[in-house]
Amino acid sequence: QVQLVESGGGLVQAGESLRLSCAASGSIFNINAMDWYRQAPGNQRELVASITIGGNTNYADSVKGRFTISRDNAKNTVYLQMNSLKPEDTAVYYCHADLLTTTLRRGVWWGLGTQVTVSS
Repeated sequence: QVQLVESGGGLVQAGESLRLSCAASGSIFNINAMDWYRQAPGNQRELVASITIGGNTNYADSVKGRFTISRDNAKNTVYLQMNSLKPEDTAVYYCHADLLTTTLRRGVWWGLGTQVTVSS
């Protein structure tokens, strides 16, 4: 029905950059907010960044100034540009969307996640 597929994760060294993408597909009428969460081993899942349909953004304090979230509404895609990566950014990154389906069902969907590993 609705799928969120992340891509762009990988292994990088501290100080390097990665760009994550998340494409939403299926029976989508519109998408309100799209977000990136992350979960490191032994930790709870935390919100990294969010963006509304109007382009308003919000960031966790730990990534402000280093990460940038953006979206392409025509492609139902959200991006996360991650610069100056640190070992503590290592986690599985999950895409999350608050959307309305073509059957007018409102709900939230999650992607399966993409691993980001930052070595020191």
